[in-house]
Amino acid sequence: MKKKVLMALSGGLDSSVAAWLLKEQGYEVTGVTMRLAEHGRESAAGRCAGDPGEDARRVCEALGIPHRVLDCACLLEACVIDKFVREYRLGRTPNPCIDCNRYLKFGHLLRQARAMGFDYLATGHYAKIEFTEDRWVLKKPKDLAKDQTYFLYPISIRDLENILFPLADLTKTEVREIARQVRLPIAEKPESQDLCFVAQESYGEFLQEMGCPVRPGPIVDRSGRILGEHSGTVFFTIGQRHGLKISSPYPLYVVAIDTASDSVIVGKREEVYAQGLIAGDLNWLTPDRPCQAEAKIRYRKRTTPCRIFPEGERIRMSFSEDQDAVTPGQSVVLYKGDEVLGGGVIEEALYFDP
Repeated sequence: MKKKVLMALSGGLDSSVAAWLLKEQGYEVTGVTMRLAEHGRESAAGRCAGDPGEDARRVCEALGIPHRVLDCACLLEACVIDKFVREYRLGRTPNPCIDCNRYLKFGHLLRQARAMGFDYLATGHYAKIEFTEDRWVLKKPKDLAKDQTYFLYPISIRDLENILFPLADLTKTEVREIARQVRLPIAEKPESQDLCFVAQESYGEFLQEMGCPVRPGPIVDRSGRILGEHSGTVFFTIGQRHGLKISSPYPLYVVAIDTASDSVIVGKREEVYAQGLIAGDLNWLTPDRPCQAEAKIRYRKRTTPCRIFPEGERIRMSFSEDQDAVTPGQSVVLYKGDEVLGGGVIEEALYFDP
């Protein structure tokens, strides 16, 4: 019998081509779209731009596969948006795309796939899952410019064998060309940008609408000297340079945020660089806990070698090369070459040799 795949369809280019590839490979494919807007009431989830369901339905019709819709609006509110607001209240900068993968796609959606009798859940992520020696591993894809493994580290090691990433060996250019050749109705659809639930001009405006307290406060240097005033800590993140609106003989950057005193702490460029970090809420994709790895502290950052020191449920890391803008609330993901070893949420930047 054909293996059954539940294909997460956003209505975009990548997931649509992934669905076509799976059908060509002989799988029995069913498309599923997560409804992220609640009917009947205004909500943060309801602000998600556009309705992906219609494009996904058209793709499924073109491919001749069934299409289902699952209501995930409440889950998005509770597990992603509420956490996003809560973290900003505490002066941290969360990564909601990682939480969406953790709780919705490879949490709720994978559970639903199993409950409905599917063998696999598939998505249009640029990543690769391989069986190496005696276990399944998560690895970087062919198109390193589109590598999305940074967002996928929370996947449980037990779930890797039930997940498919059909775009693993394709580049974005090749994916677009396939969509054109097979005449998918979304072949020329542009890529989505930024967070789906933020329609405002800035995160700060969104947070204000969500009831996050926005109070003016001082901009100070490390010694506590007041240099200016800001309109709210939610408008700033570690490493930020623009928007400070204070005069200085040299460029100033945000080096810390203190919500207890509503202060934004600034310093010179070199003060943004950290020697290490502490991370918690860990997820490991390898049975062996590494003492050395290559760390990535943000999606667009390059990896850097690091040493790892376990501290109970957390890890302390020291970098071989100081890293700028190590930001509490963001994630650090650990690699060994192309393999993802695991990762966790940054709790503290260390400005001394740990």
